[in-house]
Amino acid sequence: MSTAPVAPAASTDWQHGGFGIYVHWPFCAAKCPYCDFNSHVRNQIDTALWTSALVTEIERAAAEVPGRRVESVFFGGGTPSLMPPDTVGAVISAIDRGWGIAEDVEITLEANPTSVEAERFRGFRDAGVNRLSMGIQSLHDVDLRALGRRHTAAEALKAFDIARTSFTRVSFDLIYARQRQTVADWESELRMALDLAVDHLSLYQLTIEPGTRFGELAARGNLRDLPTDGNAAEMYAITQDICRDAGMPAYEVSNHARKGAESRHNLVYWRYGDYLGIGPGAHGRVTLGPTRWATEAVRLPEAYLDAINTSGTGIILREPVEPADQAVEMLMMGLRLAEGVDAGRYAALAGKPLPADRLGELCDLGLLRPIDGRVIATPDGRRLLNAVLRRLLA
Repeated sequence: MSTAPVAPAASTDWQHGGFGIYVHWPFCAAKCPYCDFNSHVRNQIDTALWTSALVTEIERAAAEVPGRRVESVFFGGGTPSLMPPDTVGAVISAIDRGWGIAEDVEITLEANPTSVEAERFRGFRDAGVNRLSMGIQSLHDVDLRALGRRHTAAEALKAFDIARTSFTRVSFDLIYARQRQTVADWESELRMALDLAVDHLSLYQLTIEPGTRFGELAARGNLRDLPTDGNAAEMYAITQDICRDAGMPAYEVSNHARKGAESRHNLVYWRYGDYLGIGPGAHGRVTLGPTRWATEAVRLPEAYLDAINTSGTGIILREPVEPADQAVEMLMMGLRLAEGVDAGRYAALAGKPLPADRLGELCDLGLLRPIDGRVIATPDGRRLLNAVLRRLLA
């Protein structure tokens, strides 16, 4: 396979992935025991103050990164569906003033399917949101309680139906390899989900993260009845087969969509485009001139507000990302995708092609394959992606 690159200028490499804005709302009604995201429970939230802070950060970023057009906006969290629709509208308006929003922009908001939040869906639509991503997580009440969720399966289905009356694009998340879940249990639940799905599903294997309640229980040996590694691998395998046969193949390790319904915002990440992180703890990658910068905002909500008030920005980390490190990041993100990565783009960033001997070895093992100048992880390769990357980058 030829890997001779046509080197893109460092200042324009981001255009391979596009430009998006991530907005982090850090508040939740309760902390789920598996969650390691930057989320916080507060009894009172001054939404006017938060609206002002987010708009201030957007205005600062727009002055620093001019001349772009926003292709996607993603409200994540936390629980963004706890935001007043007026706040969502103010943020979208600030983004449009700062850069201009593409005519076919995708604006996604993550939502929890409780009845109170479902009532806000029409307000979010009127504010400019055109895609909803719902954190359903399970279709069974026993499992929802074990996952610390505050909704029932019936509430989730009702909220999903309400969402579909307001949005043509609705995705939802499920977690599998849960406690006491068998392969047959998951297959049955997955088929139920596919009967409901509009055009997109995110299907995540439960991972036990340090610093979470589940992590603490696991460390003490008190998180029992998790599936074996073999059963979890079988659940992953049948997920790929069943979703593909239903017309929703995996376009990324954990994400499935009908053709044309892929999450455009997440594709910005996986195709290694530029994105700005707005809000507490938000990360970003943004190219200014010849340099790509990694950014990170203050994590604690109160400290974030203080930083905005005192210095006009919540960003506390801004570090240049060397081209060789960009190449590694691009490879790590891009091999998650069914479309893989452009070998020439990697070589242009790294200053050298992918190592032919290791690439050949992984192709012989059936974990990677070269197609038209791209390197693509096979289904087995995506399942073993961490090991593939370790060998490829050794």
